[in-house]
Amino acid sequence: MPYIAYHFLVTPPQPGSEILMACLGELPFESFDANETGFTAYIREEDDKGLNLDEFSLGDFTFTYSTEKIEDSNWNEEWEKNFNPIVIDDKLTIRAPFHAQTNQTKYELIIMPKMSFGTGHHQTTRLVCRQMMELEMGGAEVLDMGCGTGVLAILAARLGAKKILGIDIDEWCVENAMENCIGNGFPEIRINKGGVELLKTAGTFDIILANINKNILKDQMRAYAACSKQGTRLLLSGFFTTDVEELKSVTEAAGFRFIRSSSENEWAMMLCEHR
Repeated sequence: MPYIAYHFLVTPPQPGSEILMACLGELPFESFDANETGFTAYIREEDDKGLNLDEFSLGDFTFTYSTEKIEDSNWNEEWEKNFNPIVIDDKLTIRAPFHAQTNQTKYELIIMPKMSFGTGHHQTTRLVCRQMMELEMGGAEVLDMGCGTGVLAILAARLGAKKILGIDIDEWCVENAMENCIGNGFPEIRINKGGVELLKTAGTFDIILANINKNILKDQMRAYAACSKQGTRLLLSGFFTTDVEELKSVTEAAGFRFIRSSSENEWAMMLCEHR
């Protein structure tokens, strides 16, 4: 499925990029990739209706943008040109199959992203990975909501989780995540295509991972609570530091207790626990 990449040049980049991404979060963009001069926003071609930014109330900054169509056949080629291995806190390496094995860290994941998102390059993925490595995952039952490449589900398995379910609405992501799970030696990880409706029959989990975006998290919070038990840990990301207080209120209303948050370059992660 082709994607459209919107490349934004924002002046000044902060807080301009943060404000603009928050506005675009109301539209069906699937991922935002921040950089030093702005960011790139990705949307499926079938969902792209063009931008009418006159409807947004923007701050004191300027921006320009260009668009690029990313064909299915070009995606892997582009990643092979630009995808370098990622090392997180000298504990975790995330690399592609075409990279040489390094054996420099305790954990190593092999991820081929195809048309999916979640390689460790984005701050939100790194934030969740860091928090996962601080939790006791041995024997845990884990839900990875909006699993993308399957990177978080695979890390959960590396950390000792015993039963893992990944869910994504996109067929490309499901196929990609399944291939990555098998490639990392975890064919038992279940990857299902669908949305929040799948949680009605999914049972309960010890750990729920949701690296999506603020609006989807808010909409799905009650569903996360319904498949939680006392002590279930909830790791949320895909939003900005300015969204933390709002999401704290949403999680607390759904029965979760806020434990802590962390951030990297304006992106944030929250750890909560079900009461």
